[in-house]
Amino acid sequence: MVVRLKEWMDRRFFRRILQQIQGPGINILDVGGGTGWMLDSLKQTDKRIQFTQVVDIDENARSIAEENNHAYFEGTIESFQTEKRFHLILLLNLVEHVSDPLAVLNKAGSLLQPGGIIVIKTPNNNSLDARLFKKTYWGGLHCPRHWIIFSEKSFRLLVQSTSLTIQKLKYTQGAPFWAFSIIALLHRKKLVHVSAQTPIIFHWLFAPLSALFAIFDFLRSSFSKTSQMFIILGK
Repeated sequence: MVVRLKEWMDRRFFRRILQQIQGPGINILDVGGGTGWMLDSLKQTDKRIQFTQVVDIDENARSIAEENNHAYFEGTIESFQTEKRFHLILLLNLVEHVSDPLAVLNKAGSLLQPGGIIVIKTPNNNSLDARLFKKTYWGGLHCPRHWIIFSEKSFRLLVQSTSLTIQKLKYTQGAPFWAFSIIALLHRKKLVHVSAQTPIIFHWLFAPLSALFAIFDFLRSSFSKTSQMFIILGK
């Protein structure tokens, strides 16, 4: 139920994004898009989508992506070469995983069609849960997979070094980070058991905690900085 609700909200969000793109055809690039599951969802949202490209380092994702009619490049965005330009570029939960976010933004900007849009989703380290769990374990750190975590201020400073501009920045729910943080806290206090072999997302508490804190974050997102940001960039 939680997953279906999230998928519905994602489609609603991207429907508004796609409505901003003019013209009869849309090319989309999803960096770190894996099997192209997000592109599958977007194709159901807008019939103008004519070409979809995945760039990812996962060799196992290629076959599924290509079966679903997405072009696939195995490697980093910095090494990706193409003559195509894209109306929409997705960098969802990506820039926190790379060693040089500036290089990634510059490359994405070079692949952007004039009037195109880049959508970024990334953690915000200036949030209530980041402060509450700062001295224990905040789920947004996702150690060791997250390398660089921004605040709104530091991300705005980063963008100043590119040819891109921030069209919109909004905060969105960080329910998974709450769930990670609380389960880790309960584990340290020996109130629940977390297996070293099983990711926390499969813990029985993860889904109900995520649902609870998704509601909590949405209720306060209009007046408080939650732990994830959606950022819309253009040239």
